[in-house]
Amino acid sequence: MTQDLDSYYLNKEEPNKSCLLALRSIILKQDENITETRKWGMPCFCFKKKMFCYLWTDKKTDEPYILMVEGKHLEHPKLEQGTRSRMKIFRVNAQEDLPIKTINSILTDALNLYKNGVVKVK
Repeated sequence: MTQDLDSYYLNKEEPNKSCLLALRSIILKQDENITETRKWGMPCFCFKKKMFCYLWTDKKTDEPYILMVEGKHLEHPKLEQGTRSRMKIFRVNAQEDLPIKTINSILTDALNLYKNGVVKVK
């Protein structure tokens, strides 16, 4: 991690810090072509340099979530669209064990959008 990315995670309070670090690890393990950067103050994960997902915390509840950039193409009961036209979020309760199967399923479905050409990558 670069110092800039380190500071995002390390400046969070527990249990969000550990939760976000675990989510980061899960995302990066999905594919060797996933890289991490920081955009708009958030950790941003790219697949072959195309934005894939973000990690963030809700401003009102301080609850961590994964923001799926191409969420409009994903159908999963745990994804929330809200007022967003393109993106959807997956909320995570930092006080509980991570739902690893659900997270992996959503990330795999999202990655397949890029790998199968639904979302164009360079």
